[in-house]
Formats: sequence, C-alpha cells, structure tokens
Amino acid sequence: MRQPMPVLREPAVKRRGSRRLKAILLLLFIVVLSVLFFNSSISEVSTVTVSGQRFVSEDSIRKLAGISIGDAFFGFTERSIENKLRTSKSIEEASVTKVFPGEVRIKVQEYAAVGYELSTEGEIMAILSNGTSVAATNADFVVDKPLLSGWKKDDPIKTALTKQLALIPAQQLSDLSEIRPDPSNAYPDRIRIYTRTRFEVITAVSVLKDKLDTLNAVTETQQPGKVTMLLADTYEPYLADSSENMETLEKESTQ
Repeated sequence: MRQPMPVLREPAVKRRGSRRLKAILLLLFIVVLSVLFFNSSISEVSTVTVSGQRFVSEDSIRKLAGISIGDAFFGFTERSIENKLRTSKSIEEASVTKVFPGEVRIKVQEYAAVGYELSTEGEIMAILSNGTSVAATNADFVVDKPLLSGWKKDDPIKTALTKQLALIPAQQLSDLSEIRPDPSNAYPDRIRIYTRTRFEVITAVSVLKDKLDTLNAVTETQQPGKVTMLLADTYEPYLADSSENMETLEKESTQ
C-alpha cells in the first residue's frame, strides 16, 4: 500500500524586526521617563534635618555637608557627606540617611565638653575632649564643668588635660571649679585645681585620673583645705584666721 505523503509546513518566519522595534521603543520610553524624573521636583532634595548637635549650629553643619534644598537627591552618597562632616574638629561621628523622596537626615555626635574658658573677647568657650574650643552660646548652657584659666591657646599640656578630663565621670568632674597651670621644674604639667567644695588641689595632668579617688576620700571626710597629690599625698586644713584662708574663700565665692 502506498503511504500518503505528509504535508510539509513552511517554517514560520521569525519576526526579528518586530522584536527589535519593541526593544527600541521600550528603551526610548525609559529614557524619556528618566529625563522627566530627573527634571522634576521629586528628584530634588526637599528637606534637610540636623540633630545631635549642641555647640555647632545647624547652618554650619549644612554648609559643611554641602547640601541645599533643590540639590539632586541622587547626586551624592551618604558616605561622602559623612566624610565631609568628620573633617570638622568638633564632630566625632556623623551619620547621613536619605529617605526618598527628597529627605536627608543628618545626625552628628560632637566631642564631649570637658571644660570651659573665656576668650580674649570675654566670650564663654566650651573645651571639647580633643582640645578644640567652640563658642558656648546655647540657651541651655550650664557651667557644670571646670573653668580652665591662664592657659595658652596651643599649650600641649592643656590638650593632654582635656583628654584626662574626658576620662573622669561627670559627677566627679562637676566638683572641679577651676584649673590653672602651675608648672615646676620637677612637674612641667603641674596644675592647681579649685573645687566647689572649697578645696585647693596641687597635682599634675599625668596623674590626675589616678589621684581622683584619693581626692574624693579627702573631700568627703575632711574640712576644706589644701591637698597635694604628686609623688606623695598630703592634706592641710585651712587655718580659721589666716589670710590665705580668706583669700581662698573669696576666690571660691566668685566661682
């Protein structure tokens, strides 16, 4: 028997031109949308918030960050702004968060304030733990740290002192009223401290932190007097009628 010949179908013609056209149209559509997006207000910075600062003003932080309302939202990265902020001598840490659409959040952590001083213009300056001095103009300003007086601007011993003060607990630091340089041949870093509990303390920057427990033991159990804490520790109470005692009391009453 003869078998019928199968019907041969012509191969379907692949419409390559149609697919290519669709790809081109899709690409053009994406390009048009991108142009419209980047030229719209949605792609711009609309809000910049700053938090965590105490001494550095918001305007100074925004200026340092280099971000303004209307800047391209995708024109910078969080890390690039954080690196800019860390160039400030007052800022220890910084974090930047971008929230679409248009919001930029900046949070900074300044170096801790360990003391205060008066500038040559009579302005109160906060001394930070890294030795930097910044204007203390905030409305909530409270002198809860010692006043550093008689120090030269770039004195390396002063910088070493600020690092030591940063290691002292806030409660102990709050009793220190004033710290002055009092160098000697044996101790170039010797300092003189006046406390709010009316003690006068002679010690050195290099041993300050280690001597605080001794100082606390004296101030909690003894009458106001003069304490020396160097190679040896000594305590001498004020004489009731001495001129030295009167001068010290008058000095402390002004702190």
